[in-house]
Amino acid sequence: QVRLVESGGGLVQSGASLKLSCAVSGGVFRTYLMAWFRQAPGKEREFVAAVHWMNGETDYADAEKGRFTVSRDNSKNTVYLQMNKLIPEDTATYYCAAKPRATTLFNFDDAYQHWGQGIQVTVSS
Repeated sequence: QVRLVESGGGLVQSGASLKLSCAVSGGVFRTYLMAWFRQAPGKEREFVAAVHWMNGETDYADAEKGRFTVSRDNSKNTVYLQMNKLIPEDTATYYCAAKPRATTLFNFDDAYQHWGQGIQVTVSS
């Protein structure tokens, strides 16, 4: 059974940085496309970033380009999301997701089979 556990969330002020981690157990992490999504209260879940398992290729939502960086450490079965210059609009529950053996990057949630429980990030103004 594949299990994803997020950590590193919290309450920060606008302009601060946070680094989220997602530890994956079960399955073969190095063959998973890994992604981050987020959901703010009253809004749809939205794509944040993804990193491919084959070549480390990354993709970002337009609003996060230049501020967020997704990375992975296959030796630790962990994917990271470094978030810089946080703004109140980044406040949401952040989820990591995994898709085994994807041939390309996907930026919609239906593509992913495995999900973490989510972690809260709150940015105060």
